[in-house]
Amino acid sequence: MSEIELRISQLQQEFKRTDAVAPGLDPVLVKHQKMAQNPFRFLRGSSGLFYADIKGSVLKLPALLTTKIPLTTVVGDCHLSNFGFFTEEGSFGDRVIFAPNDFDDACIGHAVWDWSRFAVSILLAADYCQGVKLQRYSNDNKLELDTLQVVSAKEAVQAVRVFLKAYVSQCQAILDEPELRYSVLDDFPKNHVLKPVLKKAIKRSAKGEDFLRKSTLAKTADLSARPLMFKQNAAKFSRLAPELYKELEFSFRPYVNDEILDIVSRQGAGTGSLNMQRYYLLVGPKQIQTEEDLALCHVIEAKQQRDSAPLFFFPDLSPVNNLNSAHLTVDCQRLMQRRPDLVLDEHYWNGAHYLVRSLHHANVDVDPEDVCFADKAPGEKLAEYAEACGRALALAHSRGDRRSLCFEQAVVKFVPESLDELVQACCDYARQQQQDCQLLAKLIAG
Repeated sequence: MSEIELRISQLQQEFKRTDAVAPGLDPVLVKHQKMAQNPFRFLRGSSGLFYADIKGSVLKLPALLTTKIPLTTVVGDCHLSNFGFFTEEGSFGDRVIFAPNDFDDACIGHAVWDWSRFAVSILLAADYCQGVKLQRYSNDNKLELDTLQVVSAKEAVQAVRVFLKAYVSQCQAILDEPELRYSVLDDFPKNHVLKPVLKKAIKRSAKGEDFLRKSTLAKTADLSARPLMFKQNAAKFSRLAPELYKELEFSFRPYVNDEILDIVSRQGAGTGSLNMQRYYLLVGPKQIQTEEDLALCHVIEAKQQRDSAPLFFFPDLSPVNNLNSAHLTVDCQRLMQRRPDLVLDEHYWNGAHYLVRSLHHANVDVDPEDVCFADKAPGEKLAEYAEACGRALALAHSRGDRRSLCFEQAVVKFVPESLDELVQACCDYARQQQQDCQLLAKLIAG
């Protein structure tokens, strides 16, 4: 076999393992179609392949970073769009912070997994936006690009370095003042790339001026209905048969704080977990007297949880990773967040483990277009974003073990020594992902 044929075989093997369908065979999954659109989406949907490539040294991580730095709680699927703004304590809190916001693949693992995956995502986000500008990739968000500048490949590499150095600096700050591991990022300077995103999130919070128009609740629920119910939206929500509705209501009611007002099946959400079953539960008091009472209502997601992506290839790192998939996610998220969601649990139902969690009113994600395009100096904007992510991720990782500072000490000692090697490895792997995306597109096309 040629190298290309071997790689195609590996892609088919990994996607069949994770998605139950190999690309190039019927039926063609919507997930695979989305992944073939550009390498950034390919990365988002192929976390299993990412860890297969670490195991097989396709992505060659510096040995110091896997042998000298203690294990910690890791995000597992750490990429540019898995950071964002949300309220601490889920829909029960009002303080909006910036932090990692997706823990579906969380586990006990090597911090360099998160560093490298985020770094590759920065490089591929820049490639995606360059491709949109040059019409190589579709402009899905319909941006007006005539007056916008796009970040260069060189600036993207520099942003990766900024991310890693900010991470090390935050670890050093925790060594100097250990209580800083309980701090959060909740404000940014006036001209920072994240300042307008923060303002948008604050407006969507329960006390914000856009709560009744732009919050998660407002986007999903018909706020004029009494009792409240989910909107009629066939593209996103499927109504349930009465028997299934009653079964879900009975099974998940103990995990929520109020009455379940409505339940729907959520369609087409996510990329990596696009093929996993998920339900939305609209929760709140049955009697809504005033608009202020709407802030007591919120949306709970019950999502079928798959095994954390790294664990198929690294099953023996920690006994903690032997927890069922949903339980592991809950425990890791509780450790990594300073004030975790108040509705965050796991439940075994209908032969599968489900993660039960609050969908924050003020949840605002960051897309590549938000940080790779700018009226001027897009490289500076991307670097600002990378720096914020480095600090936020260091805080999340540092909370994995609050008994000592061994993790932070090792990071400060060994990451600078391996920084150039790690950056080069991520650049090489980003090119591999670009090739893989092209191979997937050809497989789907037949």
